[in-house]
Amino acid sequence: MKKRILLVEDEPGLVLTLSDRLAREGYDVESATDGPGGYERARSTPFDLILLDIGLPGRNGLDVCRDLRQAGVETPVIMLTARGQTVDKVVGLKLGADDYVTKPFEMMELLARIEARLRRDREAHHEGQTVEVFRSGALQVDFRRAEVTRDGRPVEVSAKEFQLLRYLIEHRGAALSRDELLNEVWGYQSATSTRTVDVHVAWLRQKIEENPRHPQRLLTVHGIGYKFVG
Repeated sequence: MKKRILLVEDEPGLVLTLSDRLAREGYDVESATDGPGGYERARSTPFDLILLDIGLPGRNGLDVCRDLRQAGVETPVIMLTARGQTVDKVVGLKLGADDYVTKPFEMMELLARIEARLRRDREAHHEGQTVEVFRSGALQVDFRRAEVTRDGRPVEVSAKEFQLLRYLIEHRGAALSRDELLNEVWGYQSATSTRTVDVHVAWLRQKIEENPRHPQRLLTVHGIGYKFVG
């Protein structure tokens, strides 16, 4: 099956050139020419990758990227920018972009970046593996680096808190008992009090939830344990 790419770019000549070349490389390409249109297309239609220009009319690419991540859209994003300032690149990556290419760029470089990004995505989604970076709204968890950020700011978590969060994310949507969490995360059966799990869950909520008293991600399943949604 062809990989689907969304190109969000307002320069007609570049849209034509990129769309034609990507199609010849075997990709299925759709395009949008402004920020609002690109945002709506990316939210409503599944794509394998998004090429997102920064200097867009209506809503710039940085805002589009941020809003997509906050809406839970995890599609890999490669930013296209005519700006060479480091600050733009840093801001783009902090807002959830996966890579960037500065204009004018060599077509072969862009194609290599696209293939590398799609290859990492395939490897990360291979059966039995977890994605390298998990995003849910303003929350981002980098499994390889063992780093957690919220709204682009680092969140300090202990090693056990990170292990617990990782297990919950890997099994998101499933109701996990305290016994299972103790066994899988702490490595022992629940012959002792299960308050260990409750305490760590409470600590995590303080760090990753906007309102820990009314959690939206780390939910209690009454009579069972907990589950992660997002």
